[in-house]
Amino acid sequence: MQFRSPTSGLLSIEQMIRQIAAFLEEDPRAPHTIVIGTDSHTTSQSTTFVTAVVIHRVGKGARFYFRKLRQKPMFDLRHRIYKETELSLALVDVLNAEGMSALLSDWPLEIHIDIGQQGDTKALITEIKGWVTSVGYVARIKPESFGASAVADRFTS
Repeated sequence: MQFRSPTSGLLSIEQMIRQIAAFLEEDPRAPHTIVIGTDSHTTSQSTTFVTAVVIHRVGKGARFYFRKLRQKPMFDLRHRIYKETELSLALVDVLNAEGMSALLSDWPLEIHIDIGQQGDTKALITEIKGWVTSVGYVARIKPESFGASAVADRFTS
């Protein structure tokens, strides 16, 4: 599994985890939040999903990494939102399996979902937030879901 960093380029998951740990160690007393969010963009040829991992040093900046996945077009909004959430939750499992479980247990982990009170996605709020919270994570929706609606969204096209 490969990730991109705006400053470091293409990284393996192990390299990304080492960079995240180093960033956390730079200021271990500062509050941090780990954010995972996915957004997507569909064209007639494909749907591109981008999952972002953001390490936010509250009030003092952040670092982020992302990965892209392309597949056949998904035109149904409900299915796309479910797939976005599935990709975010699956990445948490991968990070835990790759040795990041200690970091994830030390700092708050938020799953950012690209849905909100405005538009067609408001009908999905209860079920998607329920899914994320039922597996033990904090779910954030717009306007608080910057990991999906800003960071991941920036790289979907």
